[in-house]
Amino acid sequence: MTSYAQAPTGLARRGRRLSDRETEQRMLQTAMATVNRTGLTVSLDHISLEEVIREADVSRSAVYRRWPYKDLFFSDLVKELARSATPTIVDEEYALIRRIVTERLDWLDTPQRRHALVIELIRQLALFDFETLHGSAQWRTYLALHATFLSLADGQLRDQVGEALAQSERDHRARVAKAWEFLTELFGYRLRPELGASFETLAALLDAAMRGLVIQALSEPDLPAQRAKASPFGAVGEDEWSLAALGTASIATAFLEPDPAIEWDDKRLARLRQGLSSLTIPGW
Repeated sequence: MTSYAQAPTGLARRGRRLSDRETEQRMLQTAMATVNRTGLTVSLDHISLEEVIREADVSRSAVYRRWPYKDLFFSDLVKELARSATPTIVDEEYALIRRIVTERLDWLDTPQRRHALVIELIRQLALFDFETLHGSAQWRTYLALHATFLSLADGQLRDQVGEALAQSERDHRARVAKAWEFLTELFGYRLRPELGASFETLAALLDAAMRGLVIQALSEPDLPAQRAKASPFGAVGEDEWSLAALGTASIATAFLEPDPAIEWDDKRLARLRQGLSSLTIPGW
């Protein structure tokens, strides 16, 4: 999960004067931490420059030397936020995957049970991701940044914020694609060849579906609680399925299928167990 360094206290910097660059970094880090605690509004009126100066523990004169006007600071803050705009969840997802698999180790022994385990992972992970994003101040910041970008007049700032948001999206989609590619191979699946699609295509559609539900839930507060009692997609037994889980599983099963070239012998099963016990997705 994205995190930002806390600005050192006065004790940490006592005895020397901060450089202009250190002042700039500390101010931006402090303001970003504030935004990610409270969420961003399009106008940025809820962020007080004087409070940021006090919390960052920097020289007021150095701040106004770097940013003579408040709007100049907020322009740099928006650009900095845009560079890491898309919310991510990593460690918590790893922990949930390990827990689900640990509770169902006997499901690894047959093709039907392995498939059911994949479906159960999707069911629980999709709900977890949805609930985390729905309750996240960082997610509200992400949405507000896009609204802020659309409200900016044509010019250098709009171009810079737009490119930073686009790069953040590309980086996020690449990480999601890498995770799905890793888990797909680990469980012996492949992309359906007739689709001519990539894992980035899959990641883009999964992201769009999840974000759409989160945005919809902002105006429909009963949506997060909606459940269907069902046993879809080869699941073992009937269970409660959230809308996020149904959407994610629908897209994933449309794109993925068991790889017929993989032979499930003892060596392959041992590799799967090892991969799950030391779960680390390359590039995350």
